[in-house]
Amino acid sequence: MRTLYRRLLHMLPRLGVHVLDLGSGTAVLSRRGERARVPVGREADLVTRGSGRYTVARMRGGMWVVARGRGDPSGKWTHVPLGDTGAQLLVDEGGSADERSLQLAAASYLCTHHVAGLLEKYGVNCVFDVGANAGQYAKRLRRLGYSGRIVSFEPTKDTFATLQQAAEADPEWWVYPFGLGREDATATIHADWSTMNSLLPPSDYGKDRYRRFARTRTEEIEIRRLDGVMDQALAGLTEPRPYLKMDTQGYDLEVFAGAGDRIGDFVGMQSEVAVLRLYEGSPQMNEAIAVYEDSGFEITGMYPVTREETTGRVVEFDCVMMRAAAAPG
Repeated sequence: MRTLYRRLLHMLPRLGVHVLDLGSGTAVLSRRGERARVPVGREADLVTRGSGRYTVARMRGGMWVVARGRGDPSGKWTHVPLGDTGAQLLVDEGGSADERSLQLAAASYLCTHHVAGLLEKYGVNCVFDVGANAGQYAKRLRRLGYSGRIVSFEPTKDTFATLQQAAEADPEWWVYPFGLGREDATATIHADWSTMNSLLPPSDYGKDRYRRFARTRTEEIEIRRLDGVMDQALAGLTEPRPYLKMDTQGYDLEVFAGAGDRIGDFVGMQSEVAVLRLYEGSPQMNEAIAVYEDSGFEITGMYPVTREETTGRVVEFDCVMMRAAAAPG
């Protein structure tokens, strides 16, 4: 004799509800499309939309690989323990990523997580995102849980429009259509270089490395000093604890100089420093770091941004620095 539960499951399809009976008093109900069951070991099931499109392979205790298509995916993947953290790096052995690409992707991931951890540790409540481009940096911080204010600066017209659209639904993400520098002024920026737009001309090395530098479209932009916009950017924060991120393609020291004495307000900072000069007039890494250290910042992390494929030399690092005296007790 059917139980009331079984009668209900039998009746639901007549009402347009799809039923996937998993047994033991468990069922998946859906109105849009049928669901299929893919067993995962003895204790779990993967429920998918449609059928025959996923396969599951057990890698180790408590870890499975889910792949689209048919066949056994276990032979495609290998997993590497990350020290004694309990974390595992899953690598597609049939993939096309080379060692250089893998390192740079890992460095980007580690840098972003390192910064997010520092923002929490130091109680940062306002991130100055200088050289915001389309908002990639701010989006990464949000994905990692940073909920404080972000103030982004992007001077080029088309890119600022994209940035403004990205931030429009986030009331704590403020955007400004100008650049920052040593003096309030107007300037000409190379605006056709995608994420590498710069106020500086390319060096001979930069021209050899990037074809985009052969394009020459320029745009007039507004430049302001950082210390002239800080009060507005920090308005409403009872105890401001700002962090300065700069990615201005060779212009970071000019931005830094524009903070004047108010650079002491920042508990931390981040700058893209060059080992190999891509832009004429940009500082070398040791010169930039010396200026930052003279202002009381100390290195907490160095992450390669780009490498030469032929030699393995690092072209640029993301340098993360904090003011140790500002750390919570």
